Amino acid sequence: MASRALIIEARFYNHIADMLLAGAKAEFAKRRFEADVISVPGVLEIPTALSMALTSARRRDLPYSVFAVLGCVIRGETYHFEIVANEGNRAIMDLTVANRLPLGNGILTVENEEQALVRADPKQKDKGGDAAAAAIALYDLREALTR
Repeated sequence: MASRALIIEARFYNHIADMLLAGAKAEFAKRRFEADVISVPGVLEIPTALSMALTSARRRDLPYSVFAVLGCVIRGETYHFEIVANEGNRAIMDLTVANRLPLGNGILTVENEEQALVRADPKQKDKGGDAAAAAIALYDLREALTR
């Protein structure tokens, strides 16, 4: 049975999400992980989707070896940026540590769209691919520590 990856992506900025997803899928495929994708409206929905996916996977005996979360938060004129960036990432980190998940975080927190495009583009900074690579590195570490 092939190793499985779960990607949870926020679609608030579709064009940026498309690039992050392409990078993550390509990196997982290089290492022969089959990726399932869950899409949610925004970054604040990612932790809830991750929690629900973990429960469902356990119930269905569909184990995921690695996880990646993807999204983009662009600073605006209000305090909303800090709430979304901080609370979304805090909740993801809480779930990651509590469940010992090999998870790569590809949620961009940027000042403007130009920064997001450079970071999301698989031909430039490829932060989606970096998130998948980080998840795989943690998976490899866990495997090495449990031998």
